[in-house]
Amino acid sequence: MAEYYLISQLPSLDGISDNMPLPITEERFMQLCNNLLKDRIKSQLNNLTLTPPLIPEKSTSALILAWNEGERSLRLALAKARAEKMKKTFDSDKEFLPVEVIKVANNAVETENPLEAEKFLTEYRLKFLEGLRPMDSFCEDFIYYYYLKLKLLQRIKQFDAEIGEVRYKNIYNSILNGDNLEAM
Repeated sequence: MAEYYLISQLPSLDGISDNMPLPITEERFMQLCNNLLKDRIKSQLNNLTLTPPLIPEKSTSALILAWNEGERSLRLALAKARAEKMKKTFDSDKEFLPVEVIKVANNAVETENPLEAEKFLTEYRLKFLEGLRPMDSFCEDFIYYYYLKLKLLQRIKQFDAEIGEVRYKNIYNSILNGDNLEAM
């Protein structure tokens, strides 16, 4: 019953344009969840990330497992494509990477503008996540779906083209020079 009450309060995240503010913040979403949900669901939400661990963690949610596997595959494909572009080796032969994911990674790596590459990757992630959207809009997995979508939308809105260009060049140069610089 708490899931129904929570989900019925949430604003839609569909149809949000780049220049529109999000209708809810991550903090507000978590406040609502903390007030209404069971500890088990809150624990899953607290561990939910856009950057899943390299070694998959267990979850009771099929949506979280599928998201983590899809994102993990995308990140491995991106690492492989970037390594190939720089003529470096990357050992991912043990991993099966779907052809579609490899194509997406190659397209992103070939995109000259880093911001455009990130937008392209975000669109792919949103489409992937939409494919995981539960049919039942009042189940636990819908809450996880909503939170991941909110995180993706919030992440892309935080990008600043000028700052990103400077950081990108610093990171890229440090990789080419073999430096061990931190990205700020």
